[in-house]
Amino acid sequence: MSDNKCKGCPSQGSCDQDPATCSMPVPTRGRFKHIVAVGSGKGGVGKSSVAALLAIGLSRLGHKTAILDADITGPSIPSMLGVKGMPLGVPTGLVPPTSPLLGIKVMSMTLFMEDTSKPVVWRGPLIGNVIGQFWNNTEWGDAEILVIDLPPGTSDAPLTVMQTIALDGVIMVTTPQDLSVRIVEKMMHMTKLMDVPLLGIVENMSYALCPHCGERWELFGPSHLEEVRSRWDIPALASLPVDKEITTLADSGRLEEYRSGDEPEEMAARVLSAAASAVTTPSGGPR
Repeated sequence: MSDNKCKGCPSQGSCDQDPATCSMPVPTRGRFKHIVAVGSGKGGVGKSSVAALLAIGLSRLGHKTAILDADITGPSIPSMLGVKGMPLGVPTGLVPPTSPLLGIKVMSMTLFMEDTSKPVVWRGPLIGNVIGQFWNNTEWGDAEILVIDLPPGTSDAPLTVMQTIALDGVIMVTTPQDLSVRIVEKMMHMTKLMDVPLLGIVENMSYALCPHCGERWELFGPSHLEEVRSRWDIPALASLPVDKEITTLADSGRLEEYRSGDEPEEMAARVLSAAASAVTTPSGGPR
């Protein structure tokens, strides 16, 4: 059997089909040095905010960065980064617009919608087809790192990404809530099934700081970051606070202005280190 053809297939090891005639796509990576997906399995944990902050951090570290917003039915990346205008059609594909401050290239369903208040009501195969078109038809230019914002869940859209794009790995985003941890671990099992490395975990909304005395409040319960990190033997990439400034800037399309120490840059540096080691190190798994 061809390792490249069969890698990531749920039927690997139990399939008698000839790889030469199998319709399973071979993942590609284009010209990117690194491709990192950000997932959660669950909505409402700030996954897209983390994906956007990661791209911001990578850009501030000097890397030419792009984002593919694979959350087709709930796209939010352009709104947070203040990216407007349709991609430019050229003979070789689509040239994505860029963010105003850092020049992050963004491809998203939002950019093709005249009325962004209208829902995208599509079945899974069509969503997968659009993700494939975004990947195959976008002219990313000199971008060297691609961040992919995955939709919640473990069905068609994340499957399409993992089977189509040669990922360095996936970053998981959770919150301290038990329910969030349980659901994100379902997606972690999915990445193992698809033979995609787990690069690490980010705990979002981990705590809040009293604006008067600096006391640390655990609004959503005690942290599970170390517990999950240890169980899966993966890096803890960041513990991000509840920060009103993130919400305010994201809502106004100015998230690139966010500054809280070197938080985005530190997270980005850890992600790059994990992505580089993923080439030679097996992905994590529950102990």
